[in-house]
Amino acid sequence: MYIICCTVFFILRVCILNSISALFRPLSKKVLDGTKMRSEKSSHLLSIDEHDFTLRPAFAGPAVPVGVDVQVESLDSISEVDMDFTMTLYLRHYWRDERLSFPSSINKSMTFDGRLVKKIWVPDVFFVHSKRSFIHDTTTDNIMLRVYPDGQVLYSLRVTVTAACNMDLSRFPLDSQTCTLELESYAYTDEDLMLYWKSGDESLSTDERISLSQFLIQKFHTTSRLAFYSSTGWYNRLYINFTLRRHIFFFLLQTYFPATLMVMLSWVSFWIDRRAVPARVSLGITTVLTMSTIITGVNASMPRVSYIKAVDIYLWTSFVFVFLSVLEYAAVNYLTTVRDGRDRQLREQNADCSCSLPQIRTMMLDGSYSEAETNSLAGYTRAVAPEDSSHKQEQMVVRLALDHLPPEKANRPPRDFRILQNTHTIDTYSRMIFPGVYILFNLIYWCVYC
Repeated sequence: MYIICCTVFFILRVCILNSISALFRPLSKKVLDGTKMRSEKSSHLLSIDEHDFTLRPAFAGPAVPVGVDVQVESLDSISEVDMDFTMTLYLRHYWRDERLSFPSSINKSMTFDGRLVKKIWVPDVFFVHSKRSFIHDTTTDNIMLRVYPDGQVLYSLRVTVTAACNMDLSRFPLDSQTCTLELESYAYTDEDLMLYWKSGDESLSTDERISLSQFLIQKFHTTSRLAFYSSTGWYNRLYINFTLRRHIFFFLLQTYFPATLMVMLSWVSFWIDRRAVPARVSLGITTVLTMSTIITGVNASMPRVSYIKAVDIYLWTSFVFVFLSVLEYAAVNYLTTVRDGRDRQLREQNADCSCSLPQIRTMMLDGSYSEAETNSLAGYTRAVAPEDSSHKQEQMVVRLALDHLPPEKANRPPRDFRILQNTHTIDTYSRMIFPGVYILFNLIYWCVYC
């Protein structure tokens, strides 16, 4: 009897405890989302093992629409020597693959990293005319895959690409360049994959902080067209176009101003005494060598193109002006030497003349002759010539009696010959012609290229 009472008491105790615990249970049980269950793998949830993802979606059906948008993170460099540019961007693809659809009542999408990309089908987009490209992998591969319950897929990756840019440098450095980054499917023609900009021109976005040292980014825009290959067919191709205008201020300081100053420095020789040979020759050689250095420095950083650039026209024209100033002094020095020799011969011929002769000729001497040379004409009649309005210089007139000359020479009418003081007619004209022509050249140059 005692045992029966203990058994009944134990059963009642258990029932009471269960009733009390039931009072503290939640009134409703939370509905679990399949995407949040740890016990089920993502591959099982997406049914990856049940489908052949080596085939594109809707195989043997219409072309798969793949939308693309791009966000340009940075425009790293522009190289005129290699004729290419380097750009870092976020490339995003949008398409639908019903094989990846999954049931979900709360969570709208599932996000994966790059490890799942190798197990499913993704568009095989590549960069046309690219030289180098890579996907960033710090700290992990910069790849994101987002799958929605209805099978919509977002595939994003961060890429740096170096692509060719055909530049026309005929107006360098006063030029503008338009470069293009081209995207295309490598294997699928337009019958299998339709590549398009997802939101038109709004599919391309840029960072406002993008800037380059030598260029001003004027605009970005997108285009698309079909590309044909004779062996494989037609492909959809997308274009990212951007226009760059070169900053001129750097080249003004490094190229144009130094070249102009060298040309102006070469004009200084026109005001130096033509008998100061070392001064004028050294000045001319210095300016020529400096211009050669400027031209060499500019061409060292440029591609070896077969046409003439705008900077070449300016530099070589400036070089010609500097070189002509050296030739100008060569002509002045030669004519001065010839004239001095001719005057020396004339003085030697008249060395034996007497001052008492009736016929007199006049020679005008200037300050370029020393007192000793003037005293060598002792005994000749001297006078001061009247001031000439064109030259306005003080000159001494020496009258030479020509009694011992032959009759045919003595009967000739008297003539005057003048030795100019410290200058030459060529120098006088060069002071006006050289600056005038160079200023005219600059006006034409900047009007044409600006």
